Amino acid sequence: MTADIHLGLIGDNIAKSQAPRFHRLAGAQNRKKVVYDRLVPADLKEDFDALFARLGPDGYRGVNVTYPYKERAAAKVKVDDPLVRAIGAVNTVIFDDGGPHGFNTDYSGFVAAYRHIRGAANPGPVLMIGAGGVGKAVAFGLVALGLTDLRIAERDLPKAEALAQALRAVKPGLTVTTGTNAAQLAKGADGLINCTPVGMVGYDGTPLARPHMTGAKWCFDAVYTPIDTQFLQDAGAEGLQIITGYELFFGQGVDAWAIFSGLPLDTDQMRRDLADGKDV
Repeated sequence: MTADIHLGLIGDNIAKSQAPRFHRLAGAQNRKKVVYDRLVPADLKEDFDALFARLGPDGYRGVNVTYPYKERAAAKVKVDDPLVRAIGAVNTVIFDDGGPHGFNTDYSGFVAAYRHIRGAANPGPVLMIGAGGVGKAVAFGLVALGLTDLRIAERDLPKAEALAQALRAVKPGLTVTTGTNAAQLAKGADGLINCTPVGMVGYDGTPLARPHMTGAKWCFDAVYTPIDTQFLQDAGAEGLQIITGYELFFGQGVDAWAIFSGLPLDTDQMRRDLADGKDV
């Protein structure tokens, strides 16, 4: 199919991603035909490196990158923004004459999602479960929102410690505690965040049992397929203010579209079209 803009999403377990529909609708607003492919390395019988290497020559304008490839993608692109270099993960790549360039719209998307729901409220002490690609972006977003106390629960402690050091470098005096036991680190936290794949389609469950949510004020789940994860259901039952992964999806999509195309987007219309199930 001939495309005005050829895009894609690299990731595992992305059959239900709404990213293709988002960008097709964004193209339609601008009278552009967008072809947006789901690119699962295993399904294509290619490893990530081989797949990524052919995208530019194959005519892709850009790609989004999701779990578990964001950190691997960061090593393959030029990153102009020092903040994104500090995050060490990219979720948006464009291919141009200067080679692939990487961006992180998870960072900006999370900040937008938080402010959309909580306004100017301070995050307070926060437990974040998972220190992978999206966790890194969210952690830096929290710093931008005024965070002073972060607890990182991660099975891979060296990964958590590396993130803690990067955060302290950009915000001296920030209190960062790392560990493997999310329930212990949740004590006294105002915010609870899931940045693991637990809860998404194919990864059933929750990263934190409901009894450990008591006393918290708000929660965010980076998972958006499904939107209403067990983690968010439990948090809602405990009376926490909910920020869904859909808000991050929407915010990062808006920013990614601007990077891919440089074209405008009516975000209110986009929300209506997505809610109505519209596609092109």
